[in-house]
Amino acid sequence: MAGKLGFGCMRLPLLREDDFAAVDTAQVERMVDLFLERGFTYFDTAYMYHDFKSETVMREALVRRHDRASFTLASKLPTMFLEKEGDQERIFAEQLEKCGVDYFDYYLLHNLNVSHYENVRRFDSFAFARRLKAEGRIRRLGFSFHDRADLLDEILTAHPETEFVQLQINYLDWDNESIQSRKCYEVARRHGKPVVVMEPVKGGTLARLPEKAERLLHEVRPDLSPAAWAIRFAASLEGVMMVLSGMSSLEQLRENTGFMQHFEPLDERERKAIADVVEIVHRSIAIPCTACRYCVDGCPERIAIPDYFALYNAEKQALNRGFSIQSVYYENLARTHGKASQCIACRQCERSCPQHLPIVDYLRQVAATFEKER
Repeated sequence: MAGKLGFGCMRLPLLREDDFAAVDTAQVERMVDLFLERGFTYFDTAYMYHDFKSETVMREALVRRHDRASFTLASKLPTMFLEKEGDQERIFAEQLEKCGVDYFDYYLLHNLNVSHYENVRRFDSFAFARRLKAEGRIRRLGFSFHDRADLLDEILTAHPETEFVQLQINYLDWDNESIQSRKCYEVARRHGKPVVVMEPVKGGTLARLPEKAERLLHEVRPDLSPAAWAIRFAASLEGVMMVLSGMSSLEQLRENTGFMQHFEPLDERERKAIADVVEIVHRSIAIPCTACRYCVDGCPERIAIPDYFALYNAEKQALNRGFSIQSVYYENLARTHGKASQCIACRQCERSCPQHLPIVDYLRQVAATFEKER
């Protein structure tokens, strides 16, 4: 199914590695052309990507150079930036101008979590988006989501007008209790909502695996890269309508469009190989926590110990050192649980741990990683 690969515009090629606003527009133009030439049409941008320049790049590289009917464009309402009445109208008008379009094919409320959903309710953002759709300025309404499955269920129950959801799904986060990829996917399926997948390669982490894991995948399919395995995992899930890949070079785009032009769902042998890879990666993690949760009961500060450890491990495995999605999940949890830095070193958790982990020391590492000033 050629149309199942989406062009994510959060990690575009740069002219200078340390300047996210300095997008290599000439290379993006070549990437856009090849993407469309190979039969793919879905582009996903957002208000703040690339220091607020991504939408403008899409205007120059895509909209002004190709017929409007030849592509579909998605952008997002930055719910985290809403401060006063009128902000939604102002930002949306700015987005249309920056992208050079009269309408968006897909429009999302951006990054709904426990905090941003409060903003959505305060400004009645779903009603705002419904008005945009009635006026023909957006075609399909959805939201992107970074939080726990019970909150996703609450939002979808309250807003059945949602036409699709965008979720972080990859084989390493699939059973991660902090990110809850599988649980969120299952909630979306229960509500009958098509899923757009983000972070299928986990910010590049799944493109460069431990040597043993790479060798295992190569033995099964020598024609596929680790990144191809990760994207195919997400695309093989029932109900997934699009898998976004944040491609940072023409070569990455050439590879991804190559194997997705003739997409083949994973077979049982390949699923087994991925399960083995997950085990290999987990054995290389920084904190060998099994998430038994014995440490949580009776913690005087209500610290989400295994959840924080899972996020810390994911952070240490991440190759992308720019924006940290793990930090988003950490802040979500910290709103309803004690922060790692609030540990009083009573060591009750350590006495309860079947793995005999030095939990207090690990929590200090977690705090140093996620609570540093940003």
